[in-house]
Amino acid sequence: MTPRTDDYATVFVATCDLAGQVRGRAVPPSEHEALLRSGTGWVPANLAISSFGPIAPDNVFGSRGDLRLIPDAGSAVGIPADAAAPGMLLYLADQRLPDGRPWACCPRTFLRDALTDLRERTGLEVVAAFEHEFVLDGLPESAPFSLRRFRDAEPFGSDLVRLLEHAGLEPETWIPEYGDGQFEVTLRPAPADVAADRAVLLKELVRDLARRRGLPVTFAPLLDAAGVGNGVHVHLSLRDADGRPVLYDPQRPGRLSALGARFSAGILAHAPALTALTAPSPVSFLRLTPDRWSAGGVFLAERNREALLRICPTTELGRSGPAAQFNLEYRAADATANPWLALAVLVRAGLAGLTGDHDEPTVWPEDTDPARLSQAPSLPATLDEALEALEKDHVVRSWFDPRLLATHLSVKRSELAQLDGLDDAARIRKVRNVY
Repeated sequence: MTPRTDDYATVFVATCDLAGQVRGRAVPPSEHEALLRSGTGWVPANLAISSFGPIAPDNVFGSRGDLRLIPDAGSAVGIPADAAAPGMLLYLADQRLPDGRPWACCPRTFLRDALTDLRERTGLEVVAAFEHEFVLDGLPESAPFSLRRFRDAEPFGSDLVRLLEHAGLEPETWIPEYGDGQFEVTLRPAPADVAADRAVLLKELVRDLARRRGLPVTFAPLLDAAGVGNGVHVHLSLRDADGRPVLYDPQRPGRLSALGARFSAGILAHAPALTALTAPSPVSFLRLTPDRWSAGGVFLAERNREALLRICPTTELGRSGPAAQFNLEYRAADATANPWLALAVLVRAGLAGLTGDHDEPTVWPEDTDPARLSQAPSLPATLDEALEALEKDHVVRSWFDPRLLATHLSVKRSELAQLDGLDDAARIRKVRNVY
């Protein structure tokens, strides 16, 4: 059913670019039906806009070409008016060619194609959930995880939960977190394409509400070189064609099925290249180091928050059985990534593990001595290293249209160049202000 536009001053149609920024165009409500039929104009070079503003100087599109942003009617989110701002109807869009054909560089299409390939080659579907951390400035000092911090954020917190429920994002928890002014929002698991759409929308809904409430907010991966950062944890589970969970096997190490182990092996094997897409800011890798509870090494472990891939706990308390709850958590991601691209490359890597000849990875038990885990392969130390790993990984490169890959590399190197000569503190400030 087409949403009513009576309560909305504008209709905004949006995409998410390679810098994780939501961009698009607005039309008046009177043009709503026309927008749904034929979209609105867009430009290929917009994909090459860096997080700091300028288009990457060596973008492959130049000034040529035209696209259409075609809104997905099922993605509609209404932001109600309040005293501070008019209402807005927001759509997520596919980027298509003017004749309606898919554009090979559209990140949302890239995810859809990855999910289709997984389904056609294995019969499997992905269920996913994104957990986002962010920091609200302007709150009194308070203890980590405390009721006081929870209450200090009111009425923002209650307003946010209501807004997310109104938008259909299915919030699961709203949590005062460890860092100063830090909070976390978790959303319920959903089909992978829906989960990624929700990850795009969540950041914008939080930012929009925080702006209306006069609270500066940032999703930046790091706010202080020695402090706590904001991560995005991507939870993944697999279902067969009949909807049955397939990751759980109580007879195997970590209770992870052989299929789940192979899926994990693909992610671990391509981890350095993947991080160029899942944690792609110039300061992301300052956070992805040991002893930060982010991702201290490339390994798979039970209930260990230093693992790149964590086997999450299950409970028998008032819930479904363990098989339905069982999932893997990818921890080397942050909100500077495009959620469609980040989830797509995890799916592609998992598919490579399912169809390739990788050795089955070790599942490190929860009580493993940290000294043993310190010997695991390390993640890239910088974005430069991650981009080099991406260029050298021919399997990962093969998943991309060459123009999309070239644009990602160009945008990220442009961002690095724009921060050249700055110390870590200044780089962190620049990224914090953007996100």
